[in-house]
Amino acid sequence: MRRIRIFEMPSLYREPMVITGYRFGKGEKSAAIVGAMRGNEIQQLYICSQLVRRLKMLEKEGLLTAGHAVEVIPCVNPSSVNIGKRFWAMDDTDVNRMFPGYDKGETTQRIASGLFQHLIGWKWGIQFASFYIRGDFVPHVRMMSTDWSDAQTACDFGLPYVFVRDPLPIDTTTLNYNWQIWDTRAYTIFTSETDRIDVVSAEIAVNAVLRFLVRRGVLSCQVQKGVSSEQLRDDDIVNAHAAAAGIFRCLVKPGDLVRKDDLLGEILDPGEGHVLREVRSPGQGCVFFACRDALVMQRQILFGLKLSADQAAE
Repeated sequence: MRRIRIFEMPSLYREPMVITGYRFGKGEKSAAIVGAMRGNEIQQLYICSQLVRRLKMLEKEGLLTAGHAVEVIPCVNPSSVNIGKRFWAMDDTDVNRMFPGYDKGETTQRIASGLFQHLIGWKWGIQFASFYIRGDFVPHVRMMSTDWSDAQTACDFGLPYVFVRDPLPIDTTTLNYNWQIWDTRAYTIFTSETDRIDVVSAEIAVNAVLRFLVRRGVLSCQVQKGVSSEQLRDDDIVNAHAAAAGIFRCLVKPGDLVRKDDLLGEILDPGEGHVLREVRSPGQGCVFFACRDALVMQRQILFGLKLSADQAAE
């Protein structure tokens, strides 16, 4: 294993901000894995740290295939992690909305540029990310539908779902999209939790990456088999929204099977405590996403439901 100093930016009152990568093996730039890009992505940071630990052991045992290199970058934005702020502290900008970056631009543009120049040329790119709404997912691979996307290969992670969606204009400045433009097959993995550690879903994510590397011929170790992945599109997910603002009490978790009109959660009056609105299931299927906000606004997305096959066909 080699530690690589990818990018360094001086700071007026603190030590310089350094992005560090951990490289395993030599040869073809096979797989780059990126973790926490936002200051509250502690779960993503933890997953990458466990990948570094496992890859270090596998390399020592000679189970990394000759001619392949793998690099893990656990944290892109250590300054925001240190102060516990999701976005860049000075101007509240998001590094993952600044790619491919600009080395003479704003701070987050420079960070994105320094990182992206290092990431160009890798065959596969894997990012651990968080959703813009606070909540938990069923562990899955997410990717954008472009001329360079490869949904079939994403099934090699062995996770329950591969979610493919059409990119929006705002997505053209994300790492996943720009990786694909520069000929890297890019995948984003979502798990449960963001600012807290979920050991179980983290282990699922670590095994998923190792499984992918084994199936791509980069590793030659034993790994859990995984499951057969189902491909999803935007219209396969039905959202349940908040009918009122108030205190939100969630009664189900991602992965739970529900029937139409089952009680998913309740919205309580913040002053008197009584139930203002019930959140009912819009159909039969699996809870794909569950919001974790304690206070919710009217019409906010609270649940994403993956409908069963017979209902999705209707």
